[in-house]
Amino acid sequence: MPLTYYLWASPSTLLAKCWEIFLPTRNASSSDAGGRFSIHMANTILVGMQWGDEGKGKIIDVLTAGADIVVRSQGGNNAGHTVIHRGMKYVLHLIPSGILRHRKICVIGNGVVIDPVALVAEIDGLRQLRVKIDTNLLISDCAHLVLPYHRMLDEQRELRRGRIGTTKRGIGPAYGDKAARTGLRLSDLMQPIVFSKKLQAKIIENNRILQALGAKPISFRDVNETYVAAGEKLRPYVTNTVVYLHKAMDKGKQILFEGAQGTFLDIDHGTYPYVTSSNTTAGGACTGTGVPPHRMDRVVGVMKGYSTRVGDGALPTEDASFAQMLHNLGREFGATTGRKRRCGWFDAVATRYAGMINGIDEIAITNLDGLDQVDPIRVCVGYQLHGKRLDVPPCDATQLANCEPVYEEVPGWKTSIHRARKFSQLPSAARKYVRYISELTGAKLSMVSVGPARGETIVL
Repeated sequence: MPLTYYLWASPSTLLAKCWEIFLPTRNASSSDAGGRFSIHMANTILVGMQWGDEGKGKIIDVLTAGADIVVRSQGGNNAGHTVIHRGMKYVLHLIPSGILRHRKICVIGNGVVIDPVALVAEIDGLRQLRVKIDTNLLISDCAHLVLPYHRMLDEQRELRRGRIGTTKRGIGPAYGDKAARTGLRLSDLMQPIVFSKKLQAKIIENNRILQALGAKPISFRDVNETYVAAGEKLRPYVTNTVVYLHKAMDKGKQILFEGAQGTFLDIDHGTYPYVTSSNTTAGGACTGTGVPPHRMDRVVGVMKGYSTRVGDGALPTEDASFAQMLHNLGREFGATTGRKRRCGWFDAVATRYAGMINGIDEIAITNLDGLDQVDPIRVCVGYQLHGKRLDVPPCDATQLANCEPVYEEVPGWKTSIHRARKFSQLPSAARKYVRYISELTGAKLSMVSVGPARGETIVL
């Protein structure tokens, strides 16, 4: 865009664009990577381009070096973002991955559904690992609550309606109450008398449903005491995060929006009904935080060098022998559930469509080292359905499940790549492979991950 276009934008956006044009790219230090990463940051949305578990936590952690604020905008503690730093493994469910870096502010936005008890436990667990959490965490007072009856309803529905593959954390029922305008929010929890009155009515209502399903009723007293106590522990962090983020942007702060799950788990654009209950695509970052679209500068998509999925639903390139190889290596187990992930070859049809939906500017490819001993490597470049070639995934779940992948084969590299720190240090076959799948996806390649640790990341 010409600079004149940005004269119509907000002052902070104009300032950021001038900085980008006239000043050198901002460098962000990473002692683990053996040098300085050149990571340009503006207001950046990061999303998964597959079925979740793409390695977003690690890429967020790397990008956070150039950000001031990291924001979660949707989902709940069904997410599991894993970061490995200096030999320590951190699994984050509700708190943004930026919490692991000094002087970064982490925000849980209005679009997230929060189990207060689980959030307190996560905070306590991180503090035991010597992670500082005080003024660096803010939580939206408009975020909806996940309550025990949500979890029980989630479990009962999973048993009775046929498997969707949920984590049974109550996320779907909590979003259901939100859409039905009967949910409880964190602002209610900050007013114990108001909360108790609303909670009692909801427990009476949901106990009738649970008893009809053959489940045990919930004790109002136990839930009320537990949640009010958790609310008091969270009180110091609760605020109007919309106002905070807009003030931060007016000061020129760089914000990173951390997506959870992946494009094909999006409630609108995913493989419905085998999806989550929120908008996991780039648009969800706006509605889930109160930051308007014109304040967003770029979208980074994360994808593995192959495909994985947890739970039921179509995975067109699924390959049982490939999955077994990865599981035998100790790879591809869910960070939240511990379940074995289903695995398949890279699906360019899906990722290209994800790029369209999200407006992907750049991609980060993770888990490339999972292909170290694979030769040849298969890449899905199209689908066949009833004799017809498809270049985009069908909306209908049954049709997608019946799609046959059209493969091309490319040479593998048959050597370990986890010590590579520059793109030139990758084997020629590995460089060709990531360039090829980047070209098929239609977005610029910006990062390649060659191992789980923070430093095992190549920034182009």
